[in-house]
Amino acid sequence: MRMNKLWRRGRAGLGAVAASVLLAACGGGGGADGTPPPLTCSITDQKIWLSDYMADWYFWYALSDHPDPAAYASVESLFDDLLFTGNDSFPSDRWSYALPTVDYQRFFGDGQTLGYGVMVAGIEVENHPEWPLYVRYVEPGSPAAAAGVLRGDEILRINGRPASELIASNDYSALSAQATGNTLSLLLDNGSSQRSVTLTARVYDLAPVTATSVMSTPGGRTVGYLQLKDMIRQAEAPFDAAFLQFRQAGVQDVVIDLRYNGGGLVSTSGRLASYVSAAKTAGQTYSRLLYNDRHAGSNQTFSFGNPANALGLSRVYLLTGLRTCSASEQLINALRPFVQVITIGNTSCGKPVGFLPQDDGCGTTWSVVNFESVNARNEGRYFDGFAATCAVAEDYGQPLGSAFEPLLATALDHVDTGSCPVATGPRAQGKARALALRPATERPRWVEPGERRGMIGR
Repeated sequence: MRMNKLWRRGRAGLGAVAASVLLAACGGGGGADGTPPPLTCSITDQKIWLSDYMADWYFWYALSDHPDPAAYASVESLFDDLLFTGNDSFPSDRWSYALPTVDYQRFFGDGQTLGYGVMVAGIEVENHPEWPLYVRYVEPGSPAAAAGVLRGDEILRINGRPASELIASNDYSALSAQATGNTLSLLLDNGSSQRSVTLTARVYDLAPVTATSVMSTPGGRTVGYLQLKDMIRQAEAPFDAAFLQFRQAGVQDVVIDLRYNGGGLVSTSGRLASYVSAAKTAGQTYSRLLYNDRHAGSNQTFSFGNPANALGLSRVYLLTGLRTCSASEQLINALRPFVQVITIGNTSCGKPVGFLPQDDGCGTTWSVVNFESVNARNEGRYFDGFAATCAVAEDYGQPLGSAFEPLLATALDHVDTGSCPVATGPRAQGKARALALRPATERPRWVEPGERRGMIGR
């Protein structure tokens, strides 16, 4: 059932709690937050509540089915059949999901998450069980980081199951912890030796901005680099510190690494964009959120701000991939009317719609599509994603932020030459762990553990 996939991925997905809006917002602010809870938390009342809520606030309410809630044994199975299945104008809804409210609040309220902190390159090897399964990212501060798991480690087994079996079934559910104290066993190969590690799940603080640096291109230009994993309010102080560093160093270009950024708060996305483009864009429209015709009065306009350490650049480099989604794609779309946006990597995920997550009062938060996002030129509906200016495959053997990492190396080369290089720059000594660039036409509809896709209208 489609619902089962949505429900499971929601466990590792993105939720939100009200966060301070750091951009100017007008024209409403999320009337869905005032939706009354169910009369009781019985299955019957929860089903009635969900059906009524989606008939009112769901973006595609006029195009989706409205089955009788009484015909369903569970809330989950009803939700599955309430989702829009697509037409000639819109793809099917593969984004709406639900997850426990405690997980939702932990992530966006506290800037924390429960888990192991190891993320794999599963999308890249889909339908290829004969290919290696690499660790693509390790959350700083996580159990995986503490155990010395590194980007580029090859996973041979997870809880005793061979990687080929996991790839064949697209089953990475073991990487999502359900409770503190759960354990995960990994057999890893770092290129020279194998080792086993056992990770114990716990709640840990997120590090949304994991790397910032100033570097020089081969041609001598000064470039600032910022790697951003999550669009949450805890990222905003690091933004200011990073751009202060960039100003003091006299950077001429900025590279923002969004390849693993599934989105988050519109206000945080807009804050980052404002550091890039202000003061030329201060007060201009960053994004407009357009709700269904029943709630057009809730349409919102977010404007660019003018933070003290903004650079006012005429172009920006963004490292993107199949996991660049939602509020991180919104940043691409919002900047394009004002500055030259050069994307390096792979096509983004294609999610120009977002949520006002709704707590049902019974322990579940529902993130259903409530609005679409457009930029100052009213451009949106980029359901096919944004194609990369320079298409480049990753090498998981190279750390993020290294001048030898192919996406960043390509950006540095483009800064000097203004064109996509034939090769991806100098290659570092050590393990090379690259996979074929995944065509945008093969983008999967499933979500790996650790991915958080969201554009939250706050």
